Amino acid sequence: MSTTELVWFKSSYSGSAGDDCVEVAVTEQAIHVRDSKDVTRPYMPVGRDGWARFVRYAARG
Repeated sequence: MSTTELVWFKSSYSGSAGDDCVEVAVTEQAIHVRDSKDVTRPYMPVGRDGWARFVRYAARG
């Protein structure tokens, strides 16, 4: 799947300048993660289970 076919979402915590942020796109197979500062670079697909573990870990602070 190409990046043009994915619908990307930026974090609500992203600053108004748009720097230092990641974007995610959700598909049935994976969560795709990319650097919002350079969207031409490859994105990283993460399995749904791995993404859920990451979010739980990040939520703990």
